[in-house]
Amino acid sequence: MALRSFGRPGFTRRHFFYGALLAGAVPSGGFGSTPSLKALGYKSPNEKLNIAGIGAGGQPFSDLRDSEAGVENIVALADVDWKRGAQGFTQWPKAEKYKDFRQMLDKQGKGIDAVVIGTPDHMHATCALACMQLGKHVYVEKPLTRTPWEARLLTQAAEKYKVATQMGNQGYSHDATRVACEIFWSGEIGDVKEVHAWHGNPGWPQGMQKIPPQTSVPDTLDWDLWLGGAAARPYTEGDDDYKAFATAAMGGRGGAPEFGFYMPFNWRGFFDFGSGLFGDWGVHILGPANWALQLSPESLISVEALKREGTSPFTYPVKNAVRYEFGARGSLPPVTVYWNDSIQGDAYLPPGMTAEEARKIPGAGPQVGPAGRGGRGGGPGGPGGPPPGAPGGAGPQAGRGGGGGGRGGGPQGSGYNLIFVGSKGYLGTSGRGEGVGLLPGSKWAEYKLPNAYLQRSPGASFGDNHSAHCRDWVRACKGGTPACSNFGIAGPYTEWLVLGAVATHYEGKLLWDSAKMEITNNKEANKWVKPLFRKGWDIKL
Repeated sequence: MALRSFGRPGFTRRHFFYGALLAGAVPSGGFGSTPSLKALGYKSPNEKLNIAGIGAGGQPFSDLRDSEAGVENIVALADVDWKRGAQGFTQWPKAEKYKDFRQMLDKQGKGIDAVVIGTPDHMHATCALACMQLGKHVYVEKPLTRTPWEARLLTQAAEKYKVATQMGNQGYSHDATRVACEIFWSGEIGDVKEVHAWHGNPGWPQGMQKIPPQTSVPDTLDWDLWLGGAAARPYTEGDDDYKAFATAAMGGRGGAPEFGFYMPFNWRGFFDFGSGLFGDWGVHILGPANWALQLSPESLISVEALKREGTSPFTYPVKNAVRYEFGARGSLPPVTVYWNDSIQGDAYLPPGMTAEEARKIPGAGPQVGPAGRGGRGGGPGGPGGPPPGAPGGAGPQAGRGGGGGGRGGGPQGSGYNLIFVGSKGYLGTSGRGEGVGLLPGSKWAEYKLPNAYLQRSPGASFGDNHSAHCRDWVRACKGGTPACSNFGIAGPYTEWLVLGAVATHYEGKLLWDSAKMEITNNKEANKWVKPLFRKGWDIKL
């Protein structure tokens, strides 16, 4: 399949993009123009989609709102926690509401065209596969899955069921991510053999050493359904010891309701439910590198934890440094990708260059895309963007403990959180791939962008890339070209990315065999590649 062949001999960069967006035969009138594809669930652009949500509050609420956009129909909502789901229930009072998504599909499946999925990570694959098997288009929040095996499964499911798909890494719809690719592909910075990416502190407490005693389950919550395929365990909100720990870890905010022991947000740090900062922010920050450098699980050679601080029996370490090694991809040389989290300041600066020199010069250089929600447009200090060190946007996931360097090095930092190290220069991106620039800032101030090569996501160039990302998927549901982060792209990306989370369990290098989908030099580590499912929750194509 073309989508799994990026970077191999015979595949050009032009094929990389157009193969990604146009894989498969798309009739000139769109999918809805042929009876056979209408039968697959694609609609005319003039028809309204009937959209359901699995998850109705918080991030999935934002995704539903931007997918509906005052045009489509929200017809059903499932949320295991009706207190959390009240946000969506109130917004769309005519939508039928459920706690169990399976009941929703059984009762209303024939009237549902597409489903937005915003559950905790451990249920992404389960919910998405169930919908796809019924012919429903799916939008799944990032990361696509918690484990590499589940990511491969959803990649294969998208091929099999021929539905429109999208992962919610909204930076992929921002012009800056595409400009970063164009700058690199233009040859401006030469060959890239090294990439550095980083984020600040996690936006939740992790590193706990004990599980607090059981507490009563709230009346609004079905705890067994929340666990889904994960192993059964008692519910707990946390005791006084945990609350003191959380308060210290979160800089005095530990008493806030979002810091209950497991939920509504802390699950991200647990092995059984999330993928830590790899899945929360790494999937955003590493997006420009994945796209520009045509990274894939097939080209991944190894992954290694270089640092693990604040380890826990059941959560990811508080601080991580991980190294991914990729082989050559066609004409692109081998590349090493470094990830650091819980970084205060910049994890990397070019040798001999200060953060001030690296930073953009305010009011100088190209402005790339809007500087609205979730992004910085041209980046900190760029025209139309906030000054260096300003928060990186007010999107639904912004503002959750970015730390001193969460989205670009902090007040004294460079303004970037990913730097391509080229043989001829340096290229940086910021936010979720929503800012781009050359280093030093003086070079960006005089730079003229190369001709646009990649198609821009409609609406992202002048509005909000979160909305554009959702509408990109809606357009695909109605017969347009596949969405920019469809599972043919998002599946392989997630597969190699979350192997970084696997590496945090072990000392030493883990060697990856993509064809066998296994770690070859540490058999025990493969228990983190494919999850164990609780009885009754197994999934398969």
